[in-house]
Amino acid sequence: MGLSISELHIRRSAWIREAPDVVWREFETMERLSNWFGTGHELEVYQPHLHGRIELSVDLDGARIGFGGNIIVFDSAVELSFTNNWFSDEAWSLDTFITFRLTPTFDGTLVELFHHGFERLGAEAADELEDYEAGWDNHHLISLREIVEGVNNPQESIH
Repeated sequence: MGLSISELHIRRSAWIREAPDVVWREFETMERLSNWFGTGHELEVYQPHLHGRIELSVDLDGARIGFGGNIIVFDSAVELSFTNNWFSDEAWSLDTFITFRLTPTFDGTLVELFHHGFERLGAEAADELEDYEAGWDNHHLISLREIVEGVNNPQESIH
Protein backbone atom coordinates (compact mmCIF):
# COMPACT_ATOMS: atom_id res chain seq x y z
CA MET A 1 0.00 0.00 0.00
CA GLY A 2 1.23 3.48 -0.84
CA LEU A 3 1.82 6.46 1.37
CA SER A 4 -1.34 8.30 2.43
CA ILE A 5 -1.59 11.73 0.89
CA SER A 6 -2.14 14.15 3.72
CA GLU A 7 -4.77 16.85 3.91
CA LEU A 8 -2.38 19.73 3.14
CA HIS A 9 -0.92 18.89 -0.24
CA ILE A 10 -0.01 20.20 -3.65
CA ARG A 11 -0.96 18.09 -6.65
CA ARG A 12 0.19 18.32 -10.24
CA SER A 13 -0.68 15.73 -12.88
CA ALA A 14 -0.30 14.70 -16.50
CA TRP A 15 -1.82 11.96 -18.60
CA ILE A 16 0.65 9.93 -20.65
CA ARG A 17 -0.34 7.79 -23.60
CA GLU A 18 1.52 4.68 -22.37
CA ALA A 19 1.06 1.94 -19.77
CA PRO A 20 2.44 2.45 -16.23
CA ASP A 21 5.28 -0.06 -16.76
CA VAL A 22 6.48 1.93 -19.79
CA VAL A 23 6.28 5.25 -17.89
CA TRP A 24 8.07 3.68 -14.89
CA ARG A 25 11.19 3.10 -17.00
CA GLU A 26 11.88 6.82 -16.56
CA PHE A 27 12.06 6.25 -12.77
CA GLU A 28 14.53 3.34 -12.95
CA THR A 29 17.91 5.10 -13.22
CA MET A 30 19.48 8.36 -12.16
CA GLU A 31 20.10 9.32 -15.78
CA ARG A 32 16.49 8.76 -16.82
CA LEU A 33 14.98 10.48 -13.77
CA SER A 34 17.37 13.39 -14.19
CA ASN A 35 16.20 13.92 -17.79
CA TRP A 36 12.81 15.12 -16.60
CA PHE A 37 12.89 15.61 -12.81
CA GLY A 38 16.31 17.26 -12.83
CA THR A 39 14.99 20.36 -14.59
CA GLY A 40 14.72 23.53 -12.51
CA HIS A 41 16.80 21.79 -9.89
CA GLU A 42 19.60 19.25 -10.24
CA LEU A 43 19.37 15.58 -9.32
CA GLU A 44 22.52 14.84 -7.28
CA VAL A 45 21.82 11.36 -5.84
CA TYR A 46 19.27 8.74 -6.81
CA GLN A 47 19.28 5.23 -5.40
CA PRO A 48 16.19 3.71 -7.06
CA HIS A 49 15.09 1.22 -4.42
CA LEU A 50 13.27 1.11 -1.09
CA HIS A 51 15.44 2.77 1.60
CA GLY A 52 17.55 4.42 -1.11
CA ARG A 53 18.04 8.19 -1.25
CA ILE A 54 17.14 11.02 -3.52
CA GLU A 55 19.00 14.30 -3.23
CA LEU A 56 18.55 17.40 -5.35
CA SER A 57 19.95 20.91 -5.30
CA VAL A 58 18.72 24.30 -6.41
CA ASP A 59 20.12 27.82 -6.61
CA LEU A 60 18.32 30.09 -4.15
CA ASP A 61 19.41 33.66 -3.59
CA GLY A 62 22.84 32.96 -5.08
CA ALA A 63 23.55 29.86 -2.98
CA ARG A 64 23.32 26.17 -3.91
CA ILE A 65 21.03 24.41 -1.40
CA GLY A 66 20.32 20.69 -1.23
CA PHE A 67 17.07 18.94 -0.40
CA GLY A 68 15.48 15.50 -0.55
CA GLY A 69 15.64 12.45 1.69
CA ASN A 70 14.99 8.74 1.99
CA ILE A 71 12.88 6.69 -0.40
CA ILE A 72 10.05 5.26 1.69
CA VAL A 73 7.90 3.72 -1.09
CA PHE A 74 9.36 2.21 -4.25
CA ASP A 75 6.58 0.22 -5.87
CA SER A 76 7.43 -0.44 -9.51
CA ALA A 77 4.98 1.14 -11.97
CA VAL A 78 2.83 2.36 -9.06
CA GLU A 79 4.54 4.79 -6.65
CA LEU A 80 7.75 6.52 -5.64
CA SER A 81 7.63 8.43 -2.34
CA PHE A 82 10.44 10.07 -0.44
CA THR A 83 10.97 12.26 2.59
CA ASN A 84 11.77 15.84 1.76
CA ASN A 85 13.64 18.49 3.70
CA TRP A 86 16.32 21.12 3.16
CA PHE A 87 19.94 20.21 3.91
CA SER A 88 20.65 23.61 5.44
CA ASP A 89 19.73 25.99 8.24
CA GLU A 90 16.40 26.35 6.41
CA ALA A 91 15.42 22.76 7.34
CA TRP A 92 11.95 22.28 8.74
CA SER A 93 11.47 20.64 12.15
CA LEU A 94 9.97 17.60 10.38
CA ASP A 95 10.15 16.29 6.82
CA THR A 96 7.44 16.76 4.22
CA PHE A 97 6.94 14.15 1.48
CA ILE A 98 7.04 14.00 -2.30
CA THR A 99 5.05 11.25 -3.99
CA PHE A 100 4.75 10.22 -7.63
CA ARG A 101 1.73 7.98 -8.38
CA LEU A 102 1.10 6.12 -11.62
CA THR A 103 -2.48 5.02 -12.20
CA PRO A 104 -3.74 3.21 -15.31
CA THR A 105 -6.33 5.52 -16.81
CA PHE A 106 -8.14 4.97 -20.12
CA ASP A 107 -5.45 3.77 -22.55
CA GLY A 108 -2.58 5.40 -20.68
CA THR A 109 -1.31 6.48 -17.28
CA LEU A 110 -2.25 9.31 -14.98
CA VAL A 111 1.00 10.48 -13.34
CA GLU A 112 0.48 12.56 -10.22
CA LEU A 113 3.09 14.50 -8.27
CA PHE A 114 2.15 15.32 -4.68
CA HIS A 115 4.11 17.47 -2.25
CA HIS A 116 2.42 16.76 1.07
CA GLY A 117 2.80 16.57 4.82
CA PHE A 118 2.75 20.31 5.43
CA GLU A 119 0.50 19.87 8.47
CA ARG A 120 3.56 18.36 10.22
CA LEU A 121 5.06 21.87 10.27
CA GLY A 122 2.53 23.20 12.80
CA ALA A 123 2.09 26.97 12.76
CA GLU A 124 4.24 27.26 9.59
CA ALA A 125 2.02 24.88 7.60
CA ALA A 126 -0.30 27.38 5.93
CA ASP A 127 2.47 29.73 4.79
CA GLU A 128 4.66 26.88 3.53
CA LEU A 129 1.76 25.30 1.63
CA GLU A 130 0.93 28.62 -0.01
CA ASP A 131 4.57 29.27 -0.96
CA TYR A 132 4.98 25.83 -2.51
CA GLU A 133 1.59 25.96 -4.22
CA ALA A 134 2.86 29.04 -6.06
CA GLY A 135 6.25 27.44 -6.73
CA TRP A 136 5.34 24.03 -8.16
CA ASP A 137 4.38 24.02 -11.80
CA ASN A 138 3.80 21.12 -14.18
CA HIS A 139 6.97 21.27 -16.28
CA HIS A 140 8.45 18.08 -14.78
CA LEU A 141 5.45 15.98 -15.73
CA ILE A 142 5.18 17.61 -19.15
CA SER A 143 8.85 16.73 -19.74
CA LEU A 144 8.17 13.16 -18.62
CA ARG A 145 5.27 12.93 -21.07
CA GLU A 146 7.38 14.29 -23.92
CA ILE A 147 10.14 11.77 -23.21
CA VAL A 148 7.83 8.76 -22.90
CA GLU A 149 5.60 9.58 -25.83
CA GLY A 150 8.51 10.78 -27.97
CA VAL A 151 10.52 7.58 -27.44
CA ASN A 152 7.59 5.27 -27.99
CA ASN A 153 5.52 7.29 -30.47
CA PRO A 154 7.94 9.50 -32.45
CA GLN A 155 5.14 10.76 -34.70
CA GLU A 156 3.14 11.95 -31.68
CA SER A 157 5.94 13.59 -29.69
CA ILE A 158 4.94 16.86 -28.06
CA HIS A 159 7.50 19.65 -28.55
